[in-house]
Amino acid sequence: MSKRNFWVFIFLFQLELVIFAQTDYANTSNWAVLPGSYPTEYLEYAKLDSSQRDIDVFYVYPTLLLDKRDKRWNVPVDDREQKKKILEMAVRYQASAWSSSGNMYVPYYRQAHIRSYYDLENGGREALLLAYADIKAAFQYYLDHYNKGKGIILAGHSQGGTHISLLLEDFFDGKDLQKQLVAAYLPGIGIDKDRYTSLRLMTSAHETGGYVTWNTFKKRFDREQYTWYEGREVINPVTWDSTLIADRMEHKGFLFSNGKLYSQSFTTHLDNGVIWITTPRFPYRYLSFTMRNYHLGDVNLFWEDIRQNAVNRARVFLKNKGS
Repeated sequence: MSKRNFWVFIFLFQLELVIFAQTDYANTSNWAVLPGSYPTEYLEYAKLDSSQRDIDVFYVYPTLLLDKRDKRWNVPVDDREQKKKILEMAVRYQASAWSSSGNMYVPYYRQAHIRSYYDLENGGREALLLAYADIKAAFQYYLDHYNKGKGIILAGHSQGGTHISLLLEDFFDGKDLQKQLVAAYLPGIGIDKDRYTSLRLMTSAHETGGYVTWNTFKKRFDREQYTWYEGREVINPVTWDSTLIADRMEHKGFLFSNGKLYSQSFTTHLDNGVIWITTPRFPYRYLSFTMRNYHLGDVNLFWEDIRQNAVNRARVFLKNKGS
């Protein structure tokens, strides 16, 4: 399938009526994180500021079903190995970036295997539809039972970003709920510049009510991956605008797997639809030499930049709401 046909398919996701057995989100075991009942050891790096209690964060994790030997198209929500990955990887090193911004909600969902993106005709289409059906049901349950009029931050990376981009279409774009949108963070996917009717790319660090997106590469682009993002929306996630170069000294910090933050680690360059960074300066920098691109690090490379920005946008939203 061509790149263009793939994105046409993604944009028309919600137009096709497909009946799935729905995951029950009244069952709290189908949530990885709920306010007051989440495993705090996985959100240990950031604590919720009491002033942010009127903000919610709805986070969708990226593709963790990656094993080529795994023939499943979707992983069940009660799969133990998948749950462990979600908590120890996605929640700890990604969702935690937003955990000081608001009350955290992270649903388990029947995630599609990574092959779904490349083999739509032979099962990938149905797998991605099933995954999004869960996310849509989880978000509807959240709205009906948890939100109570609070401001909403949406966050998702890679496949999670795909699903968040569809929630924006189904629930926010040109709809009343857009008034409750603090910000949507969509790293790791390509967003066309005419994707939405009323939602806009936010191009300053203090804007609310729109979305931000970026895709991280090395200086020498992985050309195969670059074709997914070329020409699409992008901001610099250090300055949160269209600044072409953010000096290394401006970088606030990335969260490494040892639990430590490394600031002033790299210079960030904005290019056509993507960003690229210089080789990170930290004790384990040799590990970055083996990576073709930095897609896996779209969030944790900018962990502290994201954390501060999300808290800032939440405060601006609450101030404007109260004025």
